[in-house]
Amino acid sequence: MESDLLDALDQLGYDGPLSHEADVLEECEHGFSSPEYVSLLKWLWVQLAQCSETHTQATHITDPENIALLVSRLLKDLWCPFEGLATRLMNGEVKGARDHLKILLFLSSELQACQMMICKAKRREEELESPLQDLRLICQTLNLPDPSTYDTFREIESQIKSLLQRLPETHIGDPLLKSSLSNAEWRALERINSVLLSEYECRRRLLIKRLDVTVQSFSWSQRAKARVDRMASAYQSKRFSVRPQSTVCLAHLLSSRQDLAHVKKTSSGSSRQNTSCALNKVLMGSVPDRGGRPAEIQAPHPEMPIWKKRSEGGGRGSYRGGWQSHSHRGGEGWRSGRGGRYHR
Repeated sequence: MESDLLDALDQLGYDGPLSHEADVLEECEHGFSSPEYVSLLKWLWVQLAQCSETHTQATHITDPENIALLVSRLLKDLWCPFEGLATRLMNGEVKGARDHLKILLFLSSELQACQMMICKAKRREEELESPLQDLRLICQTLNLPDPSTYDTFREIESQIKSLLQRLPETHIGDPLLKSSLSNAEWRALERINSVLLSEYECRRRLLIKRLDVTVQSFSWSQRAKARVDRMASAYQSKRFSVRPQSTVCLAHLLSSRQDLAHVKKTSSGSSRQNTSCALNKVLMGSVPDRGGRPAEIQAPHPEMPIWKKRSEGGGRGSYRGGWQSHSHRGGEGWRSGRGGRYHR
């Protein structure tokens, strides 16, 4: 629970004194009598008030009992899922560190949810304004006025043609797509692109999960357990900047040149300029044999002997089609063979 709380606070941008696991546990033991704990509560309260107008700020309150009463009301208003926590907090029965951790974890998760809803709303607004915003960026790049009339596209076209005449002939290169497509073909391309985006998103999520598992395995050693906070602070900021969604669209198809179709080996000089490092020059010594060659492995010995047919022909006591019996009393008995039956 402590690690989840610290991860949530780190994502929310909290940089106060309770940034380590030991400090959080120690201050939660004291509860509302701890100034650091109360300060963190007020910080979460202020952030929630900025996201939603329904929450009142409580930064001016210093009495622990009043703060506990206001927090219990806030937990009820937000439908806290921890059963009985708001009631026990109102009655002054919350004393343990685990309950105070639950309060902080719930408020931080609510703040994360509010921020996510705000980001989604902004993203919808940006998607609605995206065509006009792209057109404004084009006009700004070409030193043209803001798009206000229908002649804007003609002005953009004439400006681009005049700029292209000033450039060398081989500066941009030939386009990869030279033929004009119909509306049905463009819709088919959009469907193909959506399928590819879904496929590559699945692959990117798999690679990101592998990265998370690999980094998590580093914290299993005894030396790493004492540096969990440092590892999390160094990794989380870069980890959450990686997005599983791809940003490739049909505009990239229109702007692609013929040199994009040239396949380069990953071991080529131009590719190795960005991927080579000092680690490539390290030679590994002798390593234990890990196997992996089934053709060189001998089959194990069977647990039971292999059943074989009886051999024909001679052999002591072997007669085809007959059977023999010997009596242990005085050597009497009889034997049946190919030539009939006789006694001895």
